[in-house]
Amino acid sequence: MPASYAYLGPEGTFTEVALRTLPETATRELIPYVSVQSALDAVRAGEAEAAFVPIENSVEGGITATLDELVAGEPLMIYREVLLSITFALLVRPGTKLSDVKTVTAHPAAQPQVRNWLKAHLPDAVWESAASNADGARLVQEGRYDAAFAGEFAAARYGLVPLETGIHDAENAQTRFVLVGRPARPAAPSGADKTSVVLWQRNDHPGGLRDLLGEFSTRGINLMLLQSRPTGAGIGNYCFCVDAEGHINDRRMAEALMGLKRICLQVRFLGSYPRADIGVADVRTPLAGTSDGEFMAAADWVARCQDGRF
Repeated sequence: MPASYAYLGPEGTFTEVALRTLPETATRELIPYVSVQSALDAVRAGEAEAAFVPIENSVEGGITATLDELVAGEPLMIYREVLLSITFALLVRPGTKLSDVKTVTAHPAAQPQVRNWLKAHLPDAVWESAASNADGARLVQEGRYDAAFAGEFAAARYGLVPLETGIHDAENAQTRFVLVGRPARPAAPSGADKTSVVLWQRNDHPGGLRDLLGEFSTRGINLMLLQSRPTGAGIGNYCFCVDAEGHINDRRMAEALMGLKRICLQVRFLGSYPRADIGVADVRTPLAGTSDGEFMAAADWVARCQDGRF
């Protein structure tokens, strides 16, 4: 496998900035791709060891392009996550004034994060989506648009200047990025982990979602993300992307996944990996009866009953 990481490009994206926080990038070639799909397809085709892509932001929620790619196609697995605080700059060609800006561009996920600023300062500007924020900067450089919302760090790369900086509608906005590779054995539990899965119901029935969530709640597992995505099989047909606290090697998580496998039409395991938001010392105390020791003691009791040793 090539010693390279694919990422959502071009150069100068928030994705690249987040990727470079990983220590192992010092020994990897970093290759920009024009879309999330093309970056993940590079991994599927064996052209890259892993891909680094955005998956969620604290303002808009899940990044649908990434979720849909992980739901469909040849299976991939998440190995790492990175959180990056996001604030935008309005990048323009030198000499451009705010009154000159009639068209703006950025990645679609940026729009909800700057909507109020745009309404207050450029209410008549026409918005057009770009493949990424850095690609929007490139399009401004080429004269296709008047301004782009991107990271201030991208200005020099594309010969632009920041007309406005520190733009954000929500304080402390963050985007979550994930390192995705081909399926393999998950890393050992860190003590502060997250497990991601995709769930398909066998059929549509009252309480169907409750049944899926019950496999987690009865074992004291907290959910961190729940998002429905259309399956493409018609209106009303959805699968569910779930992030849950814990590791597949934890007894409660393993039992929850076994329960889901029994009742779901399909379960796609997307990985167990260290959380980026907290450390081991901050992990919540398991609810009574849901620790690994209690699961093991209960299994031992059942075995003794089966042997007539109760």
